[in-house]
Amino acid sequence: MRVLQLGRFWNDDHGGVERHAALLSRSLAERGVDVVNLVAAAEGEPGSERLLDGYRLVQARCYGMFARTAVSPQLVWKALALHREKPFDVVHLHFPDPLSHLVGLVMPRSVKRVITWHSDIVRNLGLLALYLPFLRAITRSADALVAATQAHFDASQQVPRDIPASRLHLIPYGLDYGPLELAPATRALMAQLNERAAGRKIVFALGRHVYYKGFGVLLEAARSLDAMVIIGGSGPLSAELRLRAAELGIADKVFFPGRIPEDQLAAYFNACDVFTLPSIGLTEGFGLVQLEAMACGKPVVCSQLGNGVNVVNRDGETGLSVPPGDAAALAGALAGLLGDDALRERLGAQARDWARTGFSLESMGQSHLNLYQQLLEPVSK
Repeated sequence: MRVLQLGRFWNDDHGGVERHAALLSRSLAERGVDVVNLVAAAEGEPGSERLLDGYRLVQARCYGMFARTAVSPQLVWKALALHREKPFDVVHLHFPDPLSHLVGLVMPRSVKRVITWHSDIVRNLGLLALYLPFLRAITRSADALVAATQAHFDASQQVPRDIPASRLHLIPYGLDYGPLELAPATRALMAQLNERAAGRKIVFALGRHVYYKGFGVLLEAARSLDAMVIIGGSGPLSAELRLRAAELGIADKVFFPGRIPEDQLAAYFNACDVFTLPSIGLTEGFGLVQLEAMACGKPVVCSQLGNGVNVVNRDGETGLSVPPGDAAALAGALAGLLGDDALRERLGAQARDWARTGFSLESMGQSHLNLYQQLLEPVSK
């Protein structure tokens, strides 16, 4: 079986969708699938190819971004060239992404189309009004529409409601939790972080520094917390966030480590006392970072977005949820967990069990392979 994954972008601060596509490509390759993950390269970087984790990563040249979509005509041409080289059985699109939409349109009808619906488009509403009919048309024509949770479908304003139930599939995201185990280097970095905290509890947040992550709300909440707040990651708002921390007079208790290398993430997740996902927009459809924190036994405080985010973090069971954009409520929830060791430990233990049993990479990969095989079975007459 040969599968084309349209993994959107490939750069230092790529997000959860891109990470999911890469993990899925790896898991499928481990099951004997011939996988190509076709992505847009970082802006200005030339196209390239390499083998990674058993699959073929192909990066197409990107000339810039428009409405959060890569401008990469080469990606469409490359998809067709790869198909001519050796035909694909399945093309897997990850929405929202108008560029992969184009690939889905130009692929021969003999290739099965699978779409994973990660989130609605919530900005550029003028352009969305023009694009939405085309988005719904290709969604209706897909052989299978996948979401990580039922809440993804229920909360969506853009998934057509007339798609037959037989074409809707729920496959939870999964992670490889091995890199989160404690190694000597991890313990050494944890000691450094605790030294920086100087006896205070640690609140950790991680993600691209973009508007919908709600890190500005977290800074407002941090004003009343007796804790060190670590905001990992990078992005277009990094400088603005640092400036805001200084304006609020909390620069001494907020740490911006920048982009955290993969081999150092375990130290941050294990060193923190509470993890938070203060997102303010439905672009945040799940929050893979919640799973990483939970797998390390940490309770999570997230926003009540009414989608997959709150399926992952179950209020009162694995953590707490607060209204999005409410800095006072966020501060109260964080302070409540930081000040109650027994509650923090109980929720953290439940979070660990929930993440590791319900969201495994093995299950995610096998479920997708089963779906592909089902689609490729000859139709009995």
